[in-house]
Amino acid sequence: MESLVVPVLILLAVIAGVMVAYRATRRRKAARGGAQSHPAATPQELARAAAGRLSEDQHRRIYALIAQGQAMAAIKLYYEVTGEGLRASRDAVGALAAHPQPYLMPEPAQVVEEDDEEPQRFPYRYRAIASKGDVTREVSSNMLNDEIYGRIRTLARSGDTEAAATALTRHSDISLKQAREFIALLDD
Repeated sequence: MESLVVPVLILLAVIAGVMVAYRATRRRKAARGGAQSHPAATPQELARAAAGRLSEDQHRRIYALIAQGQAMAAIKLYYEVTGEGLRASRDAVGALAAHPQPYLMPEPAQVVEEDDEEPQRFPYRYRAIASKGDVTREVSSNMLNDEIYGRIRTLARSGDTEAAATALTRHSDISLKQAREFIALLDD
C-alpha cells in the first residue's frame, strides 16, 4: 500500500497541473475574443491612420527607412514618435510599406469671423493715437484691443481705408468722418 502512495500523489499533481493550464488557456481565449469584438481595420485604413499620426519630417524619415530596407529602424522610429505599442507600430509600418501614403497637411482650424452685431466690450479703455505733423487724433474705446487695432492698421496700410474706417467706427463711438480722418493719419 505504501508503494502506491507516491505514484498516486504524482498522478494528482499532474491532473491539477493540467486543469490549471486548461483554465488559463480558456481565460486567454476569452480575453482575446472580447478584445476582438470590433472589426479589424483593413491594411489600407491602417496605413492612412498611421500616416495621419506623423509630421511631414517623420513621414519622410519612416519612408526613407522603409525604402532602404531597414524595417526594424522604421518600426523603432514609429514607436518612438507615436508612443503606440510595439506590435501596433510593427503593423502600422507594415501597412505603410504595403500601401504607401502621401503626406497630407493637417487642415487648419476654421477661423471664426467676427461679424457679430455687437462687438465685444473689454473691462478697460484702449487708447489709439495717430499723428502726422502737428495733427493728432485719439480714439478711446472699451471695444478696441491690440488685435483689433492691429487689423485696422493693416487694412489702412494695405490701402483699404474705407474698410479700416468702417471697422474703427464699429469698435468705437466715433463717426465715419472722424474715423476717416484718423485712418488718413495712419498710412505712413
